[in-house]
Amino acid sequence: MDALKMNKLLIGVALLGGAGVLYWGLSGSGDNPRDTASTDHSGAALVEIVLPDTFSDQAKLGQRAFAAVCADCHGPNAVGQDGVAPPLIHKIYEPSHHGDGSFLLAAQNGVRAHHWKFGNMPPVEGVTQGDVKNIIAYVREIQRANGIN
Repeated sequence: MDALKMNKLLIGVALLGGAGVLYWGLSGSGDNPRDTASTDHSGAALVEIVLPDTFSDQAKLGQRAFAAVCADCHGPNAVGQDGVAPPLIHKIYEPSHHGDGSFLLAAQNGVRAHHWKFGNMPPVEGVTQGDVKNIIAYVREIQRANGIN
């Protein structure tokens, strides 16, 4: 197995092992990936990630904006929080499934729960489209560092 495939495999194992609650989404059932029968660990990170060595200037702006308006629910570095909100560093949010426009719409309009059992996400008050574009750059750079392209 070449090094790239091995790295992707190890990242996948880390994502699964770090969360322990993503079974449903990864099983291909199309149902909710969060196992609501599991012991509640409210606030615990749902995935383990690696951060890029550096961020672009746009992602650095997004990192600050994410910390200000997203991290309370989605956790630091978008790892999610058990009982609160899903991780954005997850294959569900890869660009081919949830494009950048979906993040813009989610912040503007909120989102009806459809992949997870965290409830609906309300609109994010006071965040601009520019802020969200920077946040997207930040999240996408972390995703790429974790093999989510």
